Amino acid sequence: MATLRDSRVVAVLAVDDIERAKAFYRDKLGLQVDPAGYDTGSAIVRAGGQSWLLLYSTGFKHGETTTASFLVADIETTVDELRAKGVTFEDYDLPGLTTVDGIASVGDLKAAWFKDSEGNTIALSQGEM
Repeated sequence: MATLRDSRVVAVLAVDDIERAKAFYRDKLGLQVDPAGYDTGSAIVRAGGQSWLLLYSTGFKHGETTTASFLVADIETTVDELRAKGVTFEDYDLPGLTTVDGIASVGDLKAAWFKDSEGNTIALSQGEM
């Protein structure tokens, strides 16, 4: 049985200008900034070995975007288990991102999104970010 208890969690920050955000985290905070590998409008900011932030630019307003992502080994199983517990997954049909049965594939990355009890958007992600 898959469990989120054993998953790493990544903070996800929406930004208006990805280049300005990358420069801030790299030049002002001294952190390592790498491309996310699947999207030119995103970047990974690494800190403390296993800790990192995912920055991405989007047309969504702040607060309407993903706030955290659980990194899981098997997204299909995890989605099925959470659905069995009453979690409802979001469906999207956006340029470059469409979900099928609640799961989107972008290159080698798979992701699914749900809202928590307070309306925050939480993601499940499988694959290299």
